[in-house]
Amino acid sequence: MPSISLTRHLIEEQRLGHVTPDLRLLLEVVARACKRISVAVGKGALGDVLGEAGGDEASINVQGEAQKKLDVISNEILLEANAWGGHLAACASEEMEHSQQIPDAFPRGNYLLVFDPLDGSSNIDINASVGTIFSVLRCPEGVTAAEDHHFLQPGSSQVAAGYCLYGPSTMLVLTIGHGTHAFTLDREQGSFVLTKAHMRIPEQTREFAINMSNQRHWEAPTQAYVDDLLAGKDGARGKDFNMRWVAAMVGDVHRILTRGGIFIYPWDRKDPSKPGKLRLMYEANPMAMLVEQAGGAATTGRERILDIAPTSLHQRVPVFLGSKDEVDTATRYHLQHDSAAA
Repeated sequence: MPSISLTRHLIEEQRLGHVTPDLRLLLEVVARACKRISVAVGKGALGDVLGEAGGDEASINVQGEAQKKLDVISNEILLEANAWGGHLAACASEEMEHSQQIPDAFPRGNYLLVFDPLDGSSNIDINASVGTIFSVLRCPEGVTAAEDHHFLQPGSSQVAAGYCLYGPSTMLVLTIGHGTHAFTLDREQGSFVLTKAHMRIPEQTREFAINMSNQRHWEAPTQAYVDDLLAGKDGARGKDFNMRWVAAMVGDVHRILTRGGIFIYPWDRKDPSKPGKLRLMYEANPMAMLVEQAGGAATTGRERILDIAPTSLHQRVPVFLGSKDEVDTATRYHLQHDSAAA
């Protein structure tokens, strides 16, 4: 059976009416940008891309986080690649305070691109997996100059979402609302090849991913839920669980899409002013769409992530996503706690 490239897959989806020609071309541009980022990540120390941007005077992004050199490089690659394609009205990056319109010198399209250029950048210097996360929205009709508020659409409005994982192999995982599909970069051919169509997350699991060092800061229902996981077969859940933690959302979600599990980044009291660690637009929404399209679930512990109406470009939310039955169980712990406290 001949291999199916990303381009062929998207053309077939276009023939089925699942994507427009402009969306197909936009996704191909994003994929090409991810190939360039993969090359930069792969060079490591040989490409002088390790360490913090700005050297001794560390550069701080809008999130208040120190930027790595590859954060900046990846952001520039995505901005440059998408500036001239003619498919976008504007784009927004986790690394930038405000959205950026397509320059007047270039043609503009009808889509909005949202991205985290390099998720898990703390893993760069130890040669562990990192990735790029992206989401595509429609630009509202009649808008000639897209601004920040035009991006504030619920995750259910996404027309495409995906991530590129830079690990032992480079993989692009994509959904356009008709299943979640995985493509592996054939470095000899220079193209992404379909390697897993219609990924499915097992509904039940014995694996969970969470940063246990924050346990003392979690709220009561999260504490109770994780305590029951750790109690194993002798506890309320009646089975043993294993914990896995990549410390990069792309890596943890890819494991869940491959073999099941639940990924948790809950609200905690370390910084009560922040309703969560992960960004709704750049991380939670695209990952929630991918997971739901693969038969999983994604909530904040209390509500479906894709139903949230964003109020700001860099809004944060708690995240519980993965195997449907386990996410439903974790959500039930929170809702029952709230009901008892009311």
